[in-house]
Amino acid sequence: MFLSVRDIHKSFGSGDSRVEVLKGIDLDIDKGSFCTLLGPSGSGKSTLLNILGGIDSADSGSIEIDGQILADMDEEHLTLYRREHLGFIFQMYNLIPDLTVRENIEVGAWLGKNPLDVDEILETLGLTAHQDKLPSQLSGGQQQRTSIGRAIIKRPDLLLCDEPTGALDYHTSREILRLIEKVSMTYQTTVLMVTHNEAISGMADQIVKLKDGRVRRAWRNEHKLSADEIEW
Repeated sequence: MFLSVRDIHKSFGSGDSRVEVLKGIDLDIDKGSFCTLLGPSGSGKSTLLNILGGIDSADSGSIEIDGQILADMDEEHLTLYRREHLGFIFQMYNLIPDLTVRENIEVGAWLGKNPLDVDEILETLGLTAHQDKLPSQLSGGQQQRTSIGRAIIKRPDLLLCDEPTGALDYHTSREILRLIEKVSMTYQTTVLMVTHNEAISGMADQIVKLKDGRVRRAWRNEHKLSADEIEW
């Protein structure tokens, strides 16, 4: 098992204003699989993703990723682990505005020990012709492709995606899903994607539904579709 989550609890606030967001999450994800995390707003999806990425910490419970237990890491080792093994794709692209497409992707390369070739990434993402543009000169889809390039160039073991198509139109969303699918298959990257769009689960190997801070259902997709086959 590549990712194992056991009895994760997380609350925010204190006293009368304390809100329990995660109420004992258990989750297992196989190496190289594509997993979607579904649920309504407030179900705890993004909170769980942030904890898995080491951006936030759980109140209790354990997380083991590829044999490493996150709770055993001090801040220095956790930062190093995030840098070398995790990739993040967010709904907001978080690109550096004064850097070109190529330079934004190269930022990711600097973080990895054995990065992919920048020119290969640009070609794979259809960004070669745009590599010298600044983010302000790009469409939303091109900015998201650049953020994907930055995330994958360091060869992450786990790619965490928080609503990566949420701000995009239908056509561009499908394009981004094709790219994430290609990344998963080409580099055997484990993908965990938070989404409100249940149709996207058609292309997942594993599907997890959260509600009110708990896993309500988790199952394997026996009839997996390609990104080109899903509709919504």
